[in-house]
Amino acid sequence: MLSLHLQIAQKSKIHGFPAGIVSTVGIGGHITGGAYGSLLRKFGLAADNVLDAKIVDANGKLLNRKSMGEDLFWAIRGGGGGSFGIILAWKVKLVPVPETVTVFNITKTIEEDRGFKILSKWQRIADKLVEELHIRLLFRVTGNKTVTSKYTGQFLGEKGPLMEIMKKDFPELGLAEVDCVEMGWIDSIVFNSGFPTFSPIEVLLEPVSPFGKNYIIAKTDFAKEPILAKGLKGMFKIMVEVDVASILWTPYGGMMARIPESETPFPHRNGTIFKIHYGTSWTSENDKSANKRIKWIRDTYNYMKPYVSSNPRQAYVNYRDLDLGKNKKNSEVNFINGQKWGAKYFKNNFNRLVKIKTKVDPENLFRHEQSIPVCPSRRC
Repeated sequence: MLSLHLQIAQKSKIHGFPAGIVSTVGIGGHITGGAYGSLLRKFGLAADNVLDAKIVDANGKLLNRKSMGEDLFWAIRGGGGGSFGIILAWKVKLVPVPETVTVFNITKTIEEDRGFKILSKWQRIADKLVEELHIRLLFRVTGNKTVTSKYTGQFLGEKGPLMEIMKKDFPELGLAEVDCVEMGWIDSIVFNSGFPTFSPIEVLLEPVSPFGKNYIIAKTDFAKEPILAKGLKGMFKIMVEVDVASILWTPYGGMMARIPESETPFPHRNGTIFKIHYGTSWTSENDKSANKRIKWIRDTYNYMKPYVSSNPRQAYVNYRDLDLGKNKKNSEVNFINGQKWGAKYFKNNFNRLVKIKTKVDPENLFRHEQSIPVCPSRRC
């Protein structure tokens, strides 16, 4: 995916594409689930900025947007990969970016925000800030069994206007001009990917993540209301039970709130304050800590239930969570069970996805544990 950013930068310094933060994600599958990046508050998801696609369908035919029809074109932009065909190419719409963007990292310990004044303010304003400003929040366990909160910001503009906005809307963070680094758009991609600031942009072509090779498990949630102090204290208490754990909060609002939830299969739009990503990892297939860390992420997910979306409890399809349910060989069972996990990923869009799947792939050629199921006869 980041090679796409590099190719754009080689042609223009004032254009970008609203996708991706992790450097090794493939753009093809990324878009099929929606695909978010640091521009989502300004321009929406990558899937919101797709103009055309080439896909091989279940009959072996090569189709573009016109020949596949608007239903299938709708389904592949957020309905998840591996259900409708083989995506060969995307035609995407580039978006304007300024020649100068400003980034910053501010890290706080629990002790520095003991009353959750900063954290609570972020929850109240992160989705309401100007759309040019994106501040994500990463919680991590440190070696001394405490949790740090890292606020990573990206502003589409120079640091002067950014400082004015922060002093007005988020003075609690204590951002200083010395914390702000101005750079070109492509350099901010390198920064957001986890590479050292001002690393050569060619690192985007490296097949190795800056975080190393890991086995990863993740779950997701969406917050509709701020999480109060009691919930935060419990979350931090659970986090320190393992030595490798992270929780990432990604703010929504802006363009994400203005696009209707039925515009694409990705429904997590208006009313979402932030997306929550729970993650843990291990480095070896035989790592004895794997079971403990898997238990940790499930326990954390269970603990957070009262503080996140409900009916359904929503999830992001690009972080496949097989704990939510799996397909089996029986299509009738798949359809019934799929309505449960399908609603979490797609809400009311799931039924339309099933109808499209049944039409374009009635024999269920493209399938996996959580592919869109085929509708049993007379049920849809």
